[in-house]
Amino acid sequence: MPYVVPSWLRDHVEIPAGTTAAQLAADLVRVGLEEEAVHAAGVTGPLVVGRVLEAIPEEQKNGKTINWCQVDVGAHNNADSSPRGIVCGAHNFTAGDSVVVALPGAVLPGDFAIAARKTYGHVSDGMICSESELGLGEGHEGIIVLEDAPEPGTDAIELLGLGEEILEINVTPDRGYCFSVRGVAREYAHSTGAAFTDHGLATADLPAANDGGFAVDLADDAPIHGVPGADRFVARIVRGIDAAAPTPDWMATRLRQAGMRPISLAVDITNYVMLDLGQPLHAYDLATLAAPIVVRRARAGEKLTTLDDVSRTLDAEDLLITDSPDPSGTVGSRILGIAGVMGGADTEVTDATTDVLIEAAHFDQISVARSARRHKLPSEAAKRFERGVDTALQAVAAQRVVDLLVQFAGGLPDAGVTDLDRTTAPEPIAIDAGLPGRLAGVAYSTETVVATLESLGAQVVADGDALVVSAPTWRPDLTEPADLVEEVVRLQGYDRVPSVLPPAPPGGRGLSLTQRRRRRVANLLADSGLTQVLTYPFIAASRHDDLALPAADPRRRSVRLANPLSEAMPYLRTSLLDTLADAAVRNVGRGLTDVAIYELGLVTRPDGASHDSPLPPTGVRPSDADLDAIRAAVPAQPQRVAGILAGNLVAPGVYTSARRADHADAIALVHRIAQAVDVTPVVEADTEHLPWHPGRCARFTTADGVLLGHAGELAPKVTAALGLPARTVAFEVDLDELFGAAPTEPKRVPPLSTFPAAKEDIALVVDAATPVADVLAAVREGAGDLAEEIHLFDIYTGESVGEGKASMAFSLRLRAADRTLTAADTAGVRDAVVALAGARLGAQLRG
Repeated sequence: MPYVVPSWLRDHVEIPAGTTAAQLAADLVRVGLEEEAVHAAGVTGPLVVGRVLEAIPEEQKNGKTINWCQVDVGAHNNADSSPRGIVCGAHNFTAGDSVVVALPGAVLPGDFAIAARKTYGHVSDGMICSESELGLGEGHEGIIVLEDAPEPGTDAIELLGLGEEILEINVTPDRGYCFSVRGVAREYAHSTGAAFTDHGLATADLPAANDGGFAVDLADDAPIHGVPGADRFVARIVRGIDAAAPTPDWMATRLRQAGMRPISLAVDITNYVMLDLGQPLHAYDLATLAAPIVVRRARAGEKLTTLDDVSRTLDAEDLLITDSPDPSGTVGSRILGIAGVMGGADTEVTDATTDVLIEAAHFDQISVARSARRHKLPSEAAKRFERGVDTALQAVAAQRVVDLLVQFAGGLPDAGVTDLDRTTAPEPIAIDAGLPGRLAGVAYSTETVVATLESLGAQVVADGDALVVSAPTWRPDLTEPADLVEEVVRLQGYDRVPSVLPPAPPGGRGLSLTQRRRRRVANLLADSGLTQVLTYPFIAASRHDDLALPAADPRRRSVRLANPLSEAMPYLRTSLLDTLADAAVRNVGRGLTDVAIYELGLVTRPDGASHDSPLPPTGVRPSDADLDAIRAAVPAQPQRVAGILAGNLVAPGVYTSARRADHADAIALVHRIAQAVDVTPVVEADTEHLPWHPGRCARFTTADGVLLGHAGELAPKVTAALGLPARTVAFEVDLDELFGAAPTEPKRVPPLSTFPAAKEDIALVVDAATPVADVLAAVREGAGDLAEEIHLFDIYTGESVGEGKASMAFSLRLRAADRTLTAADTAGVRDAVVALAGARLGAQLRG
């Protein structure tokens, strides 16, 4: 995000002396520019200019040669006015050079405190500083040698801009003009009423285009959505420059404060003007160019080595800057760079360059944005072009670069001027002056609306309350009445907009039934001791192998993102456990041995077929056929809930023993989830559903056989592959299917019976392999309406029940709504349960 340097901002707008970065942030936030951070001064304490009087090389026993220096630091010299003695390991300076000296008491970036200390046989009374030590750059080759330095003892903090607070702001995508000092200054003037000077406007002495300029051809034969990739191209030439001349200290300081590293004079000047005015520029070595320059789309198979020394295969949508060195006369044969993104290495300015060509162009936002993302090149130029650049700024910015090159590089401007301008004026916008007030609920007068829009730089023609507004060229985001309404409300102050709670519409019922059920599930799991987490839905290709999914498992069919956040995780999850496992592993790895987490979220389940989706143009509503095709191409994304439990579910205490979470706990949680939405699932063992253990996995379905989910213990090979503790348990439920099986009508609570309850315990002997769920279902059905509560309280196996048999004991609480139950009633229930269980499961009443 852009950095705002208060001293630089003063070049464009009047700011009261003593204004801090925090006060600047408060002024800017009123017009919608939020503070991202305030970066404090990087250096404190005495940092001064010093002049080296003497530098004596001394070879050390370790083979290193140091310089024992006598440095004049003016008023900071010793009490007897003698110079300070300082040990320095650099060798890029000599006696007579001016350097930057950190004296004892100074604190450098990284909280590095300077003190007098004995080293290499001397007491070093300070430190001669390099760029890296002051946080000014990455240069480690030697210390800073100042050109045209002030007198020894001068404060170097102010000289190098190290004592100034820097404000970083957050700029929304529609306000690209604020990626410049010019744009931020304009907004500061809107907020405070301060006097603003616009240095981006053309002046009468700006040279006009003529036939002597460098030849340029705009030849975009495949514009995206019919919008030409380039509609303005300005080229200026400066001859006889000294490309090796140093960048002025003030300019280098401002570049560093804005987050850019000084590189060379020509490049630094183009970067400086870009940061100042908002127009990206590029400097070419003129001797390497061959006319004409051609702006065209890429062709199949073309490649370019960009300035970052990476060879890139180009796409047919990439807009290119090319020239024409082909002896056969083919124009546009050599690629110079990707328009608005990054230049190539062949034509960059070097120390041997004497003549330069300056490019200042206006490129299509979509072309630049797509190329920058396609090639993963979020350059400073691309950030500005993709947000929109002023179409009237190119000639002004190019002239500014020419002036600075003449001033600091000693060049002479060429008389030829190229300005190929095919831009069009912004479309006028018709708006009712009362619209901002009606939408915001604030009484804005017509005069206020007109004055506010004119303060933006817009031209307003008023006929009563009917306004016709022509937006300024630096605001390409203003295209319709709603945009103008937003600007009026923003500049008049959001604090004037009243906070009024609108009345609920007739028939409003708050949350939908699905929302209420989802919240009920979330609250239930939280009340059960689980912590909700939110994970990114991206997974690696190896995740399905970690979960040991079979080769033909449909969960292996996953969607690959065309532009993933990370190439290591390019796929969308098909199960919540895919990503929930990582959260559990991370918590365990950080010392949390007892983990109980859950997540509600979407998964993506493609059907394996190919679905073509149209890409409709922006700015117009897609047709119904296009919308239907887009919806049909989107894979199913069911809502799921999943949880993982590892370690102790019950912590050890004075009166309690520790108990690990086991597969029964995961199964019980699914039962509670189903019960919360009034669904009674069918439960059966599932021995073949990885990643669960084949002997400790329950499958949940509806009475119609629709799969709801699984719960149980994860297989040992899965926990080992994921890095989870052994015996970790998990569950996952398809909430869409569960809610679909739930009744839609509100549940009616039966009247409470005032008659006492009767209790009956029944122990049934069945085959040991019989699922408890089957026995429980038989008991519940046999007990009928009199059963108020049934639960299993014991399972016994042993000689007394026979080999291969198990005794399952159930406690029944019985109650009638209209009478007190008799012994005959309870005996009848017992007989009915035993008869049904015997007929269905071969169960016998245990004697």
